Amino acid sequence: MPHISDTLLDQIRARFAQVDNCPEQGARIFFENAGGALALNSVVETSARYAAIPDNQGRDNPGSHELVRVINKAKDDMRVFMNAPGGQFFAGESGTELLFRLIMNACLGTSEGRTVLGSTLEHPATRSACARWAGVARQKHVLIPHDDTTGTIMADAYAQAVSPDTVVATIVHTSPVTGMGVDVAACAAAIREVAPECFIIVDGIQHAAHGRIDLTAYGVDGYVISPYKMFSRHGYGLAWISDRLTALPHNSLINGPADNWEMGTRDTGSYATLSDVADYLEWLGGEVSDATERRAKFVAAGEAIHAHEKTLTDAMILGTGNLPGLAEMEGVTILGGPDNPAREGLVSLTVDGVPSVDVVKRLNEQGIRTHLRKADHYSGNILSPLGMDSCVRVSMCHYNSIGEVAKFLGVMKEITG
Repeated sequence: MPHISDTLLDQIRARFAQVDNCPEQGARIFFENAGGALALNSVVETSARYAAIPDNQGRDNPGSHELVRVINKAKDDMRVFMNAPGGQFFAGESGTELLFRLIMNACLGTSEGRTVLGSTLEHPATRSACARWAGVARQKHVLIPHDDTTGTIMADAYAQAVSPDTVVATIVHTSPVTGMGVDVAACAAAIREVAPECFIIVDGIQHAAHGRIDLTAYGVDGYVISPYKMFSRHGYGLAWISDRLTALPHNSLINGPADNWEMGTRDTGSYATLSDVADYLEWLGGEVSDATERRAKFVAAGEAIHAHEKTLTDAMILGTGNLPGLAEMEGVTILGGPDNPAREGLVSLTVDGVPSVDVVKRLNEQGIRTHLRKADHYSGNILSPLGMDSCVRVSMCHYNSIGEVAKFLGVMKEITG
């Protein structure tokens, strides 16, 4: 398994902006990566450079030609990173907006009276889009209950719920509340077994920062990410759609290119920062493996990221040095249980007798940035069935260290003691 050494971790951290310091708070540990990952220094520089350019794409001048080249390169970079030889990539307003658009066109492009299938594990971006557009398209929206105990959903749950009249299905790759991953390939295969023509759309927003995306293996029709959660910046989302989904009727300009899903002139700088992310992951893959081929380097980077984040979550749950882990602390409940192989760099917890809002506040006072998740329209689908009104979400990324986990555990020991 590719491994991130302490020396390499220092090199990794040097590539990220504000890795241990907030301009408002000063020194801090960043365990709020599920809310938005740190940005690469190269992304910050690229964004500033492209913000100065007045030219648009599609003009006959050297500046415009370069913008087109940069956009095409970014799409090619994402094609290799996500292993997507077919279909197309395009940018939109945000990950949420793109999920709505893909689901809207899939529902409106299929027959009324049919079924749109999803699960209660999903973020409201997909659940809300399916509820709205299934209604408009006169289709039935069915939600499969996820497993409260494990905080995920298995392929057999899809297999039991799918029917031959299922025309659209959604899958969340990783839950932003429980932090548990889903076997997308297995779920998609279960759906296709019964409804081979179903349009399958995946919310990859929470999963993307953890690497290991393989669209060829998944056999789906849509995959959406939010680049600000994958080391880039806010202001846009990225979608991949299959040739089948591309061909459905969609918003476009009269007499414009038939397969164009982008609305208006996009920010070339946002595409350019995707190439920065790809370059970084390619570099990381080369550091942790002997791979020479680009896709192999991306795979190695994903494996190293996964392994390092497991080391971090294991230390947080089981303890490190002489510090007890969360599993040993009095009154701490860990969502999805302490021993869960589906976990991806995230631990959500509650503390008996201490409101989660106070836990987050006390951690923040000690310079440890976490996040409060309430049983609202974002997280109620996960927390309400567990009888929880809120939880503390501690989300890590591969640039975090065991030393940071140890500081977190030290504060948690005081809070629970």
